[in-house]
Amino acid sequence: MTVIDQASSLRTLTASRARASVIAITSGKGGVGKSNIAVNLAIRLSAARKKVVLLDADLGLANADVLCGLDAPFNLAHVLARRKELKQVMCLAPGGFHLIGGASGLARMADLTDFDRQRVIHAMAELEQSADIILIDTGAGISPNVLSFTRAADHVLVVTTPEPTAITDAYAVIKVICRENDSRRVSLLVNQVRTSHEARAVYERIAQVARNFLGVSVLDGGYCVLDEHVQTAVRLRRPFVLSAPRSAASLCISHLATRLQRGMITPHQAGSGFFNRMSRWFRR
Repeated sequence: MTVIDQASSLRTLTASRARASVIAITSGKGGVGKSNIAVNLAIRLSAARKKVVLLDADLGLANADVLCGLDAPFNLAHVLARRKELKQVMCLAPGGFHLIGGASGLARMADLTDFDRQRVIHAMAELEQSADIILIDTGAGISPNVLSFTRAADHVLVVTTPEPTAITDAYAVIKVICRENDSRRVSLLVNQVRTSHEARAVYERIAQVARNFLGVSVLDGGYCVLDEHVQTAVRLRRPFVLSAPRSAASLCISHLATRLQRGMITPHQAGSGFFNRMSRWFRR
């Protein structure tokens, strides 16, 4: 059976089923705390009785497992090497969500054989039917690997900091995403801010430029404050919403989770799920 036939069968299978909402979490540059946001958001969403899966899709610098204090023996590389099934590499992480760890050396994903492409598509399509929310922690920047996930997600959460270079790069990411699909729902979260006023200023700056020059509306994803508990948690290899649940940063993540659950994101029509759309990219 060809890749096209496989994708067609998946669309038929999923046409009448509810599926997971998919959020791609990305950034213009590294070092803005994107993976930390993804891990702690996964925990907060799980606390709301959602079945959450976090895919560490930073194909070169995966570190979600480190932030969780996990030493998983298998990861996505073993699936691509046909040594393990996806369910065998998915592990239960602190806080109740499931993590699919990434690994270095996966940047050649676009060069997979047809068999490997079918394997990934089928594994992920099955996952999409068993979860409520799938979070994709992408790499930073605008590489093809990053854009393949952002273009296919229901919603893209762009993480930045108040640094001028981070702001510039965040806008660049938004520009590319919206150029490819101007109906894509994109929101901005400002991380490591000192005050809510600082966060608002950064959001308004990016949102106004996007509105004036791109003709798109960037949603306000909120902010996460600069909090010493975050760095302490990183050193302990424990998510900060667990090590310091009443900290200011943890409260910010709770607000983000609430925004998402209240309808900031909505899944695409049944039958046009994330991994069915990913299959079109694999066939290019």
